[in-house]
Amino acid sequence: MMQDYSGRIRAYWTERMPSFSIIRNNELRDEISRRWVDVFTEYLPEDRVLKILDVGTGTGYFSILLAKMGNRAVGIDLTPAMVEEAKKVAAAEFSASGEAADKEIGTDDFPKEKILPEFLVMNAQELEFEDESFDAVVTRNLTWTLPDPEQAYREWYRVLKKGGILLNFDADYAENVRNHNQKNSYITKKEVYGHIGVTPELEKESAEITLAMPASLHQRPQWDQELARKIGFSSCGADLQAGAKILKDRDLEDAPLFLFWAVR
Repeated sequence: MMQDYSGRIRAYWTERMPSFSIIRNNELRDEISRRWVDVFTEYLPEDRVLKILDVGTGTGYFSILLAKMGNRAVGIDLTPAMVEEAKKVAAAEFSASGEAADKEIGTDDFPKEKILPEFLVMNAQELEFEDESFDAVVTRNLTWTLPDPEQAYREWYRVLKKGGILLNFDADYAENVRNHNQKNSYITKKEVYGHIGVTPELEKESAEITLAMPASLHQRPQWDQELARKIGFSSCGADLQAGAKILKDRDLEDAPLFLFWAVR
């Protein structure tokens, strides 16, 4: 049986939260947000308000964008410090002063009424929602950190409505660790993507956790597709150029961001 890493994962991200939040706040005000919105618009229905689960929300970046698009977003994270920060960031973004961020991205990107997202502390592998509760599930840079990704996929499938879609943005970060690639690891506080404040101790802890996770043993997203079919998703596919489209030159050569999608 695999060692329980949940405590180590929670402790790692608790320590990383302040610096992580700085980068995500920068990202909210950068044109990269427009590119994320473009991808959401491509894959998500626009004819109604969607209820969307943002798994591993961190400081709420995806939930905030999706809510500004007029959807009901619920963000969950294993780390209480992340959830508390997400609530603060969202409250500021949806206040009168937060309207400035909309204007920088473009009001056409957010044409609908905005609904403040909800944030909860919750395990991605043990969701506390009823069956078929959501029109969509989104997640970013999470699956590679999960001790039991197959169970997570089963839970995401369970809470999706029939015809609902999963959008999973991830990468083979274990390959990046194995190649000792430190791109995006030491950046300034003005950047919009990457990591700041990573000490040698934190870097070592991150590498050990990454290589211990099941996803590090598989070729992705082919493995994700096999899991999705096994679980019962009706269709699935992948965009291997997602990182090039969204992150552009910030994407990692050894671990390019991909989008894996699956429809229940």
